[in-house]
Amino acid sequence: MSLAAYCVVCCRRMGTSTPPPKSSTSWKDINTFSTVDIEDHECDAWLLLKKSRSGDRTARLQAVQAMSEAHHWHDYQYRTIAQACDLRTRIGLARSQESDLRFFLPPPPIPALNDDTSIEEELRHLLASLPQTELDECIQYFTSLALSESSQSLAAQKGGLWCFGGNGLPYAESFGEVPSVTVEMFCLEALVKHSEIPSHCDKIEENGGLQLLQKLYQLHKDCLKVQRHIIRIIGNMALNEHLHSTIVHAGWVSLLAEALKSHHIVEASHAARTLANLDRETVQEKYQDGVYVLHPQCRTSQPIKADVLFIHGLMGAAFKTWRQQDQALTEKVSGDETRYTTCWPKTWLARDCPALRIISVEYDTSLSDWRARCPTERKTIAFRSNELLQKLRAAGVGDRPMVWVSHSMGGLLVKKMLLEASQNPEMSSVIDNTRGIIFYSVPHHGSHLADYSVNVRYLLFPSLEVKELSKDCPALKALQDDFLKFAKDRNFQVLSFVETLPTCIGSMLKLHVVPVDSADLGIGDLIPVDVNHLNICKPKKKDAFLYQRTLQFIREALAKDLEN
Repeated sequence: MSLAAYCVVCCRRMGTSTPPPKSSTSWKDINTFSTVDIEDHECDAWLLLKKSRSGDRTARLQAVQAMSEAHHWHDYQYRTIAQACDLRTRIGLARSQESDLRFFLPPPPIPALNDDTSIEEELRHLLASLPQTELDECIQYFTSLALSESSQSLAAQKGGLWCFGGNGLPYAESFGEVPSVTVEMFCLEALVKHSEIPSHCDKIEENGGLQLLQKLYQLHKDCLKVQRHIIRIIGNMALNEHLHSTIVHAGWVSLLAEALKSHHIVEASHAARTLANLDRETVQEKYQDGVYVLHPQCRTSQPIKADVLFIHGLMGAAFKTWRQQDQALTEKVSGDETRYTTCWPKTWLARDCPALRIISVEYDTSLSDWRARCPTERKTIAFRSNELLQKLRAAGVGDRPMVWVSHSMGGLLVKKMLLEASQNPEMSSVIDNTRGIIFYSVPHHGSHLADYSVNVRYLLFPSLEVKELSKDCPALKALQDDFLKFAKDRNFQVLSFVETLPTCIGSMLKLHVVPVDSADLGIGDLIPVDVNHLNICKPKKKDAFLYQRTLQFIREALAKDLEN
């Protein structure tokens, strides 16, 4: 059967066929075909395509879901949808878990670089084209590095001695060693900062940034760090709805759909954030830089009844802080995520409580000024808490019942966010919907590591964040006193865990980072666990006490909400 005949038959079934033309063109041969000549599924693509353009939102969602569940079509049917679907449908298919990647056309060809031009130079030109006035100090810092420094001197800017919180407490680098950092990475870090400003996103798009970033993305297929930075930039640009069309037409949805299916949790989560910001059909919230939904990352028919929020500590991360306790390589390679997971909230908690939206946040911190991501950045706990609270509220936090889960300094941020929300009528829903808080080794009364760092300042030059963890810090004491007064009349539950084992800091020192008395909030249960500071939030396995007690608390705190 010819394509023309196929189209007419499908149009008949859709009820959209037009009268035959009155010209000399003969349609009699086409009209003799019966609708029996092709199987029912042959017309599915056309029927669903029409339905996806319906004025009825429910009909559109049903069409996209049906398309995503189609695994028996011929290649040309997927290609037909890929060529003919609208922006809304394309994004919906990308966010559907079962969608076939054949629904997505390859990105349009990107012009080759001139012989005398490199990617590095193009990135520099893009950065130089962005507004350079009225920038905060951190954006100025990254931009100046990318525009003026050599690769060697850029690498020399990096260094440091300590890691604290989710990524470990080893001696990270010696005085004589510096990481290898390329100019491209510094350009991308600068662009990440610029893309947080809406007017700069417009300039990035106007100056060919979407195509340049795609070129770099394709060039570094084996470098996940580069790809994550690029997707962060696209995710920030997607916060601006007037740029959605250009992002889609530049071919980014195809790349994001593929990234969402990655077995790398971090890569998939970055793609999920960007696609959620593009999907205005089913998502009302906006996920700003550093706010990641671990579950659900795709469109789902599962009603979401509550939120669980994960807040890491100093030098932690939105994903690595919450990994399973490190095990031998032979135990990791089994491929069974119930046995080992790189992010237990996404793997274990999402399966045990599918009606939860699970969010993890990420923010830059430093233990030493030598390791600061931006040396000019001096953010107090109060500043960070306000920044995070605004981001979380934009993500719809406060609209549902919720439980906070925090590690180390992250617990201090949670306390400060709740205090600030209690004083702002526009944030009252955050307080009203808080059902519980879990603290993993939170130094409510200060940390031994902070005291040690201050005492050896000639070596570490402790950052502002570390100084605020000192037992003698007035701000820390005021935060504890104010929170106890606030929590006294509030109807939420509290559960605290605390380490009992010292943490090895390189080969120099074993230190009890948060002692039992400092982890005692003064309300709720306090449970000592025989692990060190790093592993207090990393269960050894799914049936371990740490995870099972955490799961029990979440279920009990949200019991009434999950039943409704």
